[in-house]
Amino acid sequence: MEQIKEYQLFINGEWRTSKSGETIDVISPTSEEIVARVQNGTVKEAHEALEAANKAQKEWKKMPTRQRGELLYKLAAEIKANTDYLAELLVKEQGKLLKVAKGEVAVCASFIEYAAEGARRIEGDIIPSDNPNEQIWIQKIPRGVVVAITAWNFPFALAGRKLGPALVAGNTLVIKPTSETPLATLELGNMANKVGIPKGVINILTGPGRAMGNALVESPITKMVTMTGSTPVGQQIARNAAQNLTHIQLELGGKAPFIVFEDADIDEAVAAALHSRFDNCGQVCTCNERMYVHENIYEVFMEKFIAATKALKVGDPMLEDTDMGPKVNKAELEHMEHLVKVSIEEGATVATGGKRPEGKQFEKGYWFEPTVLTNVSQDMTIVHEESFGPILPVLKFKTFEEVMGYANDCEYGLAAMVFTNDMSTIMKCNDELEYGEIYINRGHGEQHQGFHNGYKLSGSGGEDGKYGFEQYMEKKTFYVRHKA
Repeated sequence: MEQIKEYQLFINGEWRTSKSGETIDVISPTSEEIVARVQNGTVKEAHEALEAANKAQKEWKKMPTRQRGELLYKLAAEIKANTDYLAELLVKEQGKLLKVAKGEVAVCASFIEYAAEGARRIEGDIIPSDNPNEQIWIQKIPRGVVVAITAWNFPFALAGRKLGPALVAGNTLVIKPTSETPLATLELGNMANKVGIPKGVINILTGPGRAMGNALVESPITKMVTMTGSTPVGQQIARNAAQNLTHIQLELGGKAPFIVFEDADIDEAVAAALHSRFDNCGQVCTCNERMYVHENIYEVFMEKFIAATKALKVGDPMLEDTDMGPKVNKAELEHMEHLVKVSIEEGATVATGGKRPEGKQFEKGYWFEPTVLTNVSQDMTIVHEESFGPILPVLKFKTFEEVMGYANDCEYGLAAMVFTNDMSTIMKCNDELEYGEIYINRGHGEQHQGFHNGYKLSGSGGEDGKYGFEQYMEKKTFYVRHKA
């Protein structure tokens, strides 16, 4: 029997066993077997990591930005050199397809590379003063210690998304991945040491959110919290951070509408709708969570879409021909069953899927079939509650005004997808849709140079590109008077 690997806490460049003496099992969503154990860290260790980061930041911020960028290039190269190993860890801990996991490793590295590219582009301003012999200088400086809290769906990519800009800006970092999927992120500790990142610049902790997480957010040492996760957790972080007025950057829940107008390219829309719902078993914050199809093309669209959904292969995520793996844990699986049950009770019809798949290979693990619901009305639970899984409600619409009302009838505002070839419709969607990220004639999937920004209960602050990078810096203003 293969020995189960135990990971420690990474604090100040060293691996430490938690003083709690307790560990947390990391469970495979595919087999329900224990794949590793991590430390059940304590509040005391959270403070130790913050203190180490705070001490290291005093010197790290003095290092020329180009040198910080060069170290990050080395870290990205080390990540890419370990792609196969890291990808297999992601499959074991999260259940995503191997090909998707390899893509996630590449994205983590490219997030860090993108940030490193900006090391020489941190710019301030010199502004004319109203007073004679005076200038106003606005300098951008690091905030200090940043706490990064990541979600379980893309843990490694999210770590890179936050690590890169935080460190290039001159901050130091304490990362807390979720207990479900911490393994690939913990590997960053050894890689950081190998490429020469100074001790204390990166710290990685595992432990309970209510205790350790709260301690990290509430500490006066923490100058910024960047978090990706659920809206309720984000709201609690905002409350906890408020006592010190700590800057927060939150990417939270989503319920993206996917709108198909009458003039859309149906085949392209079907393909985009398919991957935008069932990628990573539907566990993507920008996923197609509810689909609106114009009544004049509804029948032909749905015939193609349901056929494509039924053709998806659920199974072993390590196999190349698998299209969808399992949900991340038992609670998430039971939530899928609950949503389908409630939808049927409210009058929806299961067009395909709706249950756990049958067969010996699915006796262990957290599997759920790709599911499409029809005869859905706007007032149903499934239209408003984030499923974060492979369940898609589909509704008809008649007019532009009707579908805009449906799309905006939502407490979230992260992403929306629209298929139309009419420029006037595109421009009206731009004016009307209350979402921070809108995809026209393509499925979801943001890029590093864009801005990943949610409205309403989908978060605040935003990430990526030059606007996301700004979040990691404070501004200091100098009024400089000189002799004539």
